[in-house]
Amino acid sequence: MTTFDTIIVGGGSAGSVLAHRLSADPSRRVLLCEAGADLPNDRLPAAILDSYPGTAYLNPGYLWPELRVTTVAAEPGSGAARKLRKYEQARILGGGSSINGQFFNRGAPSDYDDWQARGVQGWSWNDVLPYFRKVERDLDFSGPLHGASGRIPVRRIMPDVWPGHASAVAAGLRQMGYEYLPDQNGDFRDGYFPIAISNADEKRVSASMAYLDTATRARPNLTIWTGTEVAGLLFEGRRCVGIRLDMPGRPAEVRAQEVVLSAGALQSPAILMRSGIGPAAHLRELGLEVVAALEGVGQHLMEHPSIALASFIRKGARVNAATRRHILTGWRYSSQIGGAPAGDMFVSIVTKTSWHAVGERIGTMLMYVNKPFSNGGEVRLASPDWRTAPEIDFNMLADERDLQRLMDGFRRMAAVQALASVSAVTADPFPASYSEKVRQVAMLSRRNKLVTDLLAALLDGPAPLRSLLMRKVIAGGATLAELLADDDALRAFVRNACVGVWHPSSSCRMGPQSDPLAVTDNAARVRGVEGLRVVDASIFPHIPSGNLNFPVMMVAEKVADMMIEQPRFAAARSA
Repeated sequence: MTTFDTIIVGGGSAGSVLAHRLSADPSRRVLLCEAGADLPNDRLPAAILDSYPGTAYLNPGYLWPELRVTTVAAEPGSGAARKLRKYEQARILGGGSSINGQFFNRGAPSDYDDWQARGVQGWSWNDVLPYFRKVERDLDFSGPLHGASGRIPVRRIMPDVWPGHASAVAAGLRQMGYEYLPDQNGDFRDGYFPIAISNADEKRVSASMAYLDTATRARPNLTIWTGTEVAGLLFEGRRCVGIRLDMPGRPAEVRAQEVVLSAGALQSPAILMRSGIGPAAHLRELGLEVVAALEGVGQHLMEHPSIALASFIRKGARVNAATRRHILTGWRYSSQIGGAPAGDMFVSIVTKTSWHAVGERIGTMLMYVNKPFSNGGEVRLASPDWRTAPEIDFNMLADERDLQRLMDGFRRMAAVQALASVSAVTADPFPASYSEKVRQVAMLSRRNKLVTDLLAALLDGPAPLRSLLMRKVIAGGATLAELLADDDALRAFVRNACVGVWHPSSSCRMGPQSDPLAVTDNAARVRGVEGLRVVDASIFPHIPSGNLNFPVMMVAEKVADMMIEQPRFAAARSA
């Protein structure tokens, strides 16, 4: 029988960190299972390494197939059917860190003090800061808020090389009274700043690149199986003793002292439920035996709801030769709506919206709610079969305050767009949405390249022709002027255009024993069973104020320390 001490299910940002940290002890035999393909550092595809991520994050070979979600909560009393959207989630070693936008920010200190206030002891800002510092090697800043020797390099592209579009928006923000903050990961306050990225020498540095390097892979006690999706967990009574596989060339069962789910906020709850851990009534209706009735599994799912305002970028203001990056500037502000915390809103200044020629001519201000109030999303099983994708409902904008903040934010973006500095380098602004048409054109294909090359050439032609094409071909729908003049139209636009930004979290949240929907304790152990943890974004008690990659890696480093200090392995190290 194949046995290990620890099995890690999922080789994304958390799984890569855990595999590296736990296998550093030669007495611990570690298996890392990843459903997607391997990414050895000596054979990394150019699209993965690229500072511009647009050819990686829409590559279907790197994504979970057939993943569909509903995003926005139903309008009360409308009776309108809610549509399913495609939702990109990484299925590759390194997970999201291998294909994402490389943003590397921590969120707000108050995010983690809030975790502590929710009863999750040991996760305050002061508790987690050492682990943020442990992950990073900041190439620009030092001091008590920054790490100097971590495995992930963090840098910023400073304003002196920003393209004209980003510089013009920055000038507009400065005119509106916003402060320039050189360090996004410094003091958390309102302002605009160079976005911190996990990147060195104009190349991505993912979790797998940094933590599963050649030396780590050479450890005889670490086994990495890619292309291996886990069918379920094995239990003896209420103790998890391993995993079930149904893959050619793999054993049907693999046993371990402890199993760690690091499959992400959509797949980890699905694996738990298929294995009999979750809402009892839901499991029984699917014919699944209940191992542990945990009503919170798959509940409390959260995302950052977003909208965008786009425009044509004039020649000379587009992405320049200084960098392949297309998002260099961030803007954080406080809406002061509905009791929202400070810094509750975030805007990325996007100077190139896709890999193709039209994308090079369209820029956006992409806004999302940093701290949403809506937290009623849900992951459920469509079938007990592990090959069937789960049903996912993010239920965004269920809280009216989130909708109001996006409407207010849209008006703020329009005010920036109307400033002389911005209108000098842009034209024909329009409300933008990540529609199915946009997604299809963004797919890599020869046909899309030919079509967009032709359209881009026409856009650079006479202004009347450009405006016509922008209105009839690129934009469609209500105009910017119409939305600003009609609150009902703006509300309808926000509800229809709102999508997430690929930040699912909180579906197996940590919480105290008194929390009936807490799935994991403050050491990431699954309640009601033994030998099982969840370590990924699903255990966040509430979504942080920023991109999730850095917080996920922080969590993995912190839980790794907890696991290393378990009695058996602590004794083995001292023997």
